[in-house]
Amino acid sequence: MLNQKMDHRLAEYADNITKRDYINRQLYEKYDVKHGLRHADGTGVLVGITRIGYVNGYEKVDGKKIPVEGDLLYRGYSVRDMVDDFRSSNRFGYEEVAYTLLFGNLPTKKELQFFKGLLREEQDLPRNYLEDVILKVPGKNVMNKMMRSVLSLYSYDVDPEGTSTANVLRQCISLLAKIPVIMAYNYQAKKHYIDGESLVIHYPEGELATAENILHLIRKNSDFTEAEAKILDLMLILHAEHGGGNNSTFATHVVSSSGTDTYSTIATALGSLKGPRHGGANLMCSAMLDDIASNVRDIHNRDDIEDYLRRIMGGQAFDEKGLIYGIGHAVYTLSDPRAIMLKEQAKKLADEKGYADQYAFVELVEDIGGKLLQERKKTDYPVAANIDLYSGLVYQMLGIPRDLYTPLFATARMAGWCAHRLEQVQDKKILRPAYVHLNSHKKYLSMENRSK
Repeated sequence: MLNQKMDHRLAEYADNITKRDYINRQLYEKYDVKHGLRHADGTGVLVGITRIGYVNGYEKVDGKKIPVEGDLLYRGYSVRDMVDDFRSSNRFGYEEVAYTLLFGNLPTKKELQFFKGLLREEQDLPRNYLEDVILKVPGKNVMNKMMRSVLSLYSYDVDPEGTSTANVLRQCISLLAKIPVIMAYNYQAKKHYIDGESLVIHYPEGELATAENILHLIRKNSDFTEAEAKILDLMLILHAEHGGGNNSTFATHVVSSSGTDTYSTIATALGSLKGPRHGGANLMCSAMLDDIASNVRDIHNRDDIEDYLRRIMGGQAFDEKGLIYGIGHAVYTLSDPRAIMLKEQAKKLADEKGYADQYAFVELVEDIGGKLLQERKKTDYPVAANIDLYSGLVYQMLGIPRDLYTPLFATARMAGWCAHRLEQVQDKKILRPAYVHLNSHKKYLSMENRSK
């Protein structure tokens, strides 16, 4: 560890870096650089072509952005239609969604049975992997441990470097099967070695759906109800894919284009998703809701909530960044279809589990926050809630700890990442954009001629 004197010295360097490396936003306009790969109206810069996921929240008419109701398609199929069919037939759907994302078509019963069989075969971790990779080196953050665990699978693979479609598909199916187990075991290791609780290790049950297995693996007694497993299945479905432009999926494309291996690629995606501006935003949303609830006199009083939300927007409360987490989205405008579908089922579970007050509170934040952001952004419509606003409440009702919020997102998104990896390896061109360089040519100085 660096000593205090060195820490102070590094603080000076860090301050200098902050001053020197900050890029003024006006320079992006001067050089016509799309900051954050976004146009001035917030729409994304086109950087690729995909057949996998489609996220739509606006239309372009005569060059103008026109808000529309949100739509989400997996391989061209409406996610709403898929979810409605799963619900009407009372079946779990995540495995079917994963198949569709990977292979591009809706599976027949025979194809789905075959795919589920492959997942069952690949669920088991390599010999001594649990002890050597997970239990011997526990960590405070499950996402970081998942990255390390995925990278470690490279050493157990008979052909880790192969980038043929068949080999990458084999690796992707194996990762899809193993990632729920890896997530659960890293969580249990953290609870035991870091938090001082009993070590609980359950083996996955081959006949259970992914959502059922997750609840079985993370709960001490392995008990769960069908309603609990079904809403977790919905969460997995809604988080499985979100187009090629979200940060972690774009990172998957960028890294895959270099020709690197599958394990390095997925570890990169996990690192991206961990960030608070991406997958970690669900934690920020839950923390914000807790902060509001603890700082208002009555969680059902509109005036109290509005006053506190205005303080948050003014940078005077919560994390002082002026953001209302869980409301607004980079693509969706009038509505986030994922939030609508999750909200419908969250209401039912809240009524069953005695969380009606908490649900009503979140609904108030959605209504008031959306109107306040409409006022700030000067839009013709209230800014819509995104899926993060209700996901925290759902996890709370399921008794799922915050340590697992983002890891569960990652477990679901594995299907989308793998589909995009398979798509990118068909393209042999590396992604290599350009940057504007700001420094002018400087004369090199020998050591004796340099001064601080």
